[in-house]
Amino acid sequence: MATITEKAQSFVKVDRRDGKLAMAHIHVAFIALLIGGLCGLLQTLVRSGQFTLPWGIGYYQLLTVHGVLLALILTTYFIFGFQIAAVSRTAGTLTDKQRMLGWIGFWTMTIGTTAAAVMVLLNEASVLYTFYAPLQAHWIFYVGLALVVVGSWIGGAGLIMKYREWRKTNPGEPSPLLTFMVIVNLTMWIICSLGVAVEVVFQLIPWSLGWVDKIDILLSRTLFWYFGHPLVYFWLLPAYMVWYVIIPKIIGGKIYSDALARLSFMLFLIFSIPVGFHHQLTEPGIDSFWKYLQVVLTMMVVIPSLLTAFSMFATFEIRGRQLGGKGLFGWFKKLPWKDARFVVPFIGMAAFIPAGAGGIINASNQMNQVVHNTIWVTGHFHLTLATTVVLTFFGAAYWLIPHLTGRVLTKQMNKLAIIQAIVWAVGMSIMSGAMHIAGLMGAPRRSDFSTYGDSAQATDWIGYQIAQAVGGTILFIGIILVLYIIVHLVWFAPKGETEFPIGEVSENAEKTPMVLENWKIWLTICIFLILFAYTVPVFDMLQNAPPGSKGYKFW
Repeated sequence: MATITEKAQSFVKVDRRDGKLAMAHIHVAFIALLIGGLCGLLQTLVRSGQFTLPWGIGYYQLLTVHGVLLALILTTYFIFGFQIAAVSRTAGTLTDKQRMLGWIGFWTMTIGTTAAAVMVLLNEASVLYTFYAPLQAHWIFYVGLALVVVGSWIGGAGLIMKYREWRKTNPGEPSPLLTFMVIVNLTMWIICSLGVAVEVVFQLIPWSLGWVDKIDILLSRTLFWYFGHPLVYFWLLPAYMVWYVIIPKIIGGKIYSDALARLSFMLFLIFSIPVGFHHQLTEPGIDSFWKYLQVVLTMMVVIPSLLTAFSMFATFEIRGRQLGGKGLFGWFKKLPWKDARFVVPFIGMAAFIPAGAGGIINASNQMNQVVHNTIWVTGHFHLTLATTVVLTFFGAAYWLIPHLTGRVLTKQMNKLAIIQAIVWAVGMSIMSGAMHIAGLMGAPRRSDFSTYGDSAQATDWIGYQIAQAVGGTILFIGIILVLYIIVHLVWFAPKGETEFPIGEVSENAEKTPMVLENWKIWLTICIFLILFAYTVPVFDMLQNAPPGSKGYKFW
């Protein structure tokens, strides 16, 4: 715990101006957590059958607020806040131009978020976070989403400029690992978000404005899932950044291998995008060969995940044995179990084991038929994003926010943070476990079950819906606890210096080959796989589009 409250150390600090930009993003992220979390609690209470929404609030209105704010807004804003601080810390202070792009991106995203949120709250956009047609939202909702994407591109451009500047200043040298990881994540985000931008701008906005009578539903869903699955890795890779680079420093160890970390990120880049069809296995209009191909590519993502697991536990074991751990698992006891900066992300890591297994089931054709469109998928989603990713973000916030605000995480707040993570793990185990079991029994996702009345199926499911409400209530207590800690860290914690921990690479690690930073090679492979996986099926969709699905009224 000494590293949490150390005083007057010569830490390398993120520039105050860059820190202000990062904190602006983080503030919005935690506001989204509060509102989205409250809507999630209300959802579980409605599904239990023991609660009726007041004031004419619709169930799907809540579901849309919950999904959009937590899956899109919380994640995007926290990730950008973290990535801005990470690049500033490892590649150097942003230039005025780069920082200006960050602020333009922030305000563009925030205007878009506000516009979309207002339409949802007015019940003009209850279309869930996937916003599938033929459900139609108000055009302002779609414009708002487009602004969020465009704003992220603008903010990302500033960080990419900083990376290019570093490479020019340091030719022939591998870039700082954390900055490299940020650029990989941004590259993946920009490439994949082109799909949802095309869907929103060229299909959904003209349709919602009445400029076209119909749109091609299959093409719309394909464009969404071209974006939707890489979105999962856009959430996950910042958690991997914390695991690979930050956690080794926190536990007093070293990064097992710089080259292995870079390789795993590049594999995520090339294999995470051309895989959207595994979300569309039950849809007609897509030839089975292309579904099979994308399922194979989906399974390839298991490789960098296993590389990450190997690297992390090698780091843990080496450090544990340095501290005197004996026997097969003696090293495990030596890890810093009283340090929230380690414990909270570690719980997220542990949750990724069942989450990853569930993902393999979802992407497997035959097994997917059992769980497709059931609440099993929702349970899986809450293990991956709402446990693995979110707990890692919480753990990162406990040192990132004090570093940026010039404060320290006290022993009392550290203890409360560990309690919060345990509360979260208990609540999620109950809620997600009930979702998985109910899904295996056929309970549908995205339903409040009010339409099933007193049917035998509804009776079988009701116990699991009550369990979800119990778990959801515990989770909301966890949200209140983490928000209390965050408010304390921003405004009330004692003044002091907190380190932005960056791990050093082990002296036994192999030298990092520069081919891992040869973007021409990796982007060529990435683009080739995307074109190979999507060109023919998308061409078929365009050729066989339903009559009138593309015709403009004024044509």
